[in-house]
Amino acid sequence: MKICIFGAASNRIDKVYIESVESFSKELAQRGHSLVFGAGKDGVMGAAARGFTEGKGKLYGVIPKFFNDFDIEVKYDKCTELIFTENMRERKAKMEELADAFLIAPGGIGTFEEFFEVLTLKQLGRHSKPIAVYNVNGYYDEMYTMLDMTIKQGFLNEECRDIFFMSDDREKLVYYLENEHDTPYTIYDLKK
Repeated sequence: MKICIFGAASNRIDKVYIESVESFSKELAQRGHSLVFGAGKDGVMGAAARGFTEGKGKLYGVIPKFFNDFDIEVKYDKCTELIFTENMRERKAKMEELADAFLIAPGGIGTFEEFFEVLTLKQLGRHSKPIAVYNVNGYYDEMYTMLDMTIKQGFLNEECRDIFFMSDDREKLVYYLENEHDTPYTIYDLKK
């Protein structure tokens, strides 16, 4: 399965995030999975790439052409396939198209946006791919609390909590990614 990993592109973060994503990515590659990612060599994104390389997995990097022009991100140089897009929207769309599942690793505003886009698309019935949130060091606890508050305030249906899975337990995350089945909910259940 091709697993799209969204995560930070910065090396300024605590090494616990980088090390945990790198070792988890190696495990995923050793289980026969491939990586779809933003093609960067730094931060959590680079950690995922190094882990998949070490685990002998295939890597599909997707990056906008303008990143080359402005030297925004250094590309990971061991991609099995490197795909260039015109802009960020095309990049995200290509990653979503290639992926069989999504793993949200710790990241910043770009990662949040990527998570909420694939979550919204699933809520709207545009895909039924598993979405797992790797909650390293409790990083996403507050986001989960925020989503809980949106449910309590009536901005989000409670069923939406069931269309993604969050954990820091790798075995549970792997089980979810490899065994997730279609949601029992329809678009009407999730948007009523």
